[in-house]
Amino acid sequence: MKIGFLTHYFPPEIGAPSARIYEMAKNWVKSGHQVKAVTCFPNHPTGEIPEEYEGLKFKKEEMDGIEVYRNYVYATPNKGFIKKVFNHLSFMFSSVLFSLRKIGEIDITVVSSPTFFSIFSGYLFSLIKRTPFILEIRDLWPAAIVELGVLKNKFIISVLEAIELFFYRSADKIVVVTRSFKENLISRGIEAEKIEVITNGVDINFFKNKSQNQELLEKYNLEDKFIVEYIGAHGLSQALDKIIYAAEKLKEYEDIHFVFVGEGAEKEKIMDLSEELELNNITFISQKPKEMMPKFYNIADICLVPLKDVELFETFIPSKIFEIMACEKPIVASLSGETKNILDEAQSAVTVEPENIDQIAAAILEIKNNPQKVEEMGKNGREFVVENYSRSSLADKYLNVMNQAIEGK
Repeated sequence: MKIGFLTHYFPPEIGAPSARIYEMAKNWVKSGHQVKAVTCFPNHPTGEIPEEYEGLKFKKEEMDGIEVYRNYVYATPNKGFIKKVFNHLSFMFSSVLFSLRKIGEIDITVVSSPTFFSIFSGYLFSLIKRTPFILEIRDLWPAAIVELGVLKNKFIISVLEAIELFFYRSADKIVVVTRSFKENLISRGIEAEKIEVITNGVDINFFKNKSQNQELLEKYNLEDKFIVEYIGAHGLSQALDKIIYAAEKLKEYEDIHFVFVGEGAEKEKIMDLSEELELNNITFISQKPKEMMPKFYNIADICLVPLKDVELFETFIPSKIFEIMACEKPIVASLSGETKNILDEAQSAVTVEPENIDQIAAAILEIKNNPQKVEEMGKNGREFVVENYSRSSLADKYLNVMNQAIEGK
């Protein structure tokens, strides 16, 4: 099978979107299929394009057997709504302008959203190439930005929602990452039979428990510290200011130290808040390449998974929970909904109310004061993801969906 996959995010960018398609695609290649990934030049979340791509409009390359078609993008940091829209729109146009002809023959078109505007490109690819069209939904957009208060114009919202529903109805198959997303689409009149749930997962051979990396501990002065770690996007959705306030509550415990790894629109604000509160128990670390992630997870004693107290986020599953569990680390998760149900079933986390500072601080102390619980939660998490969320088995499930779409067409 020749698989055409359009995605705004792709390695060397790190994060859930790029990891999902990259690891899936590697498994598809191993199964004997040809994968053609249409993406843009890496720039997320810093807005900086690596030197080897500067000044280019298009470049074809290969990564682990995957054909990668990189296209021009208006590069901008992951903050500022208008600039981000231009970033998304630029890839929508450039992917069609540069890659539509060069990609050659494909048997199926898959497009991943967000970004929303990529769907336009994917739909056009499917029409011109005369292939089945699979729409992958990782976030309910525009609902997410409406809930966060980023978009308030009712007319624009209604237009975007009408376009969203058109694409849902036009797709031969829809792949969503949570059961809640499927229920949402069904409630809006989309046929249940065309919606498949393929969650995020983890490469269980890449993410695993290893001894703490002494070099990292020394580099960041973390020796003899009980490390409470957050890795990921520093954006509106994560409510990281509440973690800063939890760190303030625990500042009397000299051995507890908070570590934040990553970038995002809210990073400067939370760093300013930490400085304003005169906290010495926090270290901020810039975004690191994916190959470093297991090393950072493995210096942690506790990993944090926070989300803002927004009803829509009850339907979200942060993919980092699978990486953390694969590394056998206990989790303090300040969230509700489907992710809480998964973590409770796995018995690998203490879950508390989203944005509840007192409960976050208390959960950290609860785990810290119970070393046996730390070990049990770690083992429970690893066993759970190996059984239920292995990326290779999820990739096989995705292939079945593609075959169904081709046969149905």
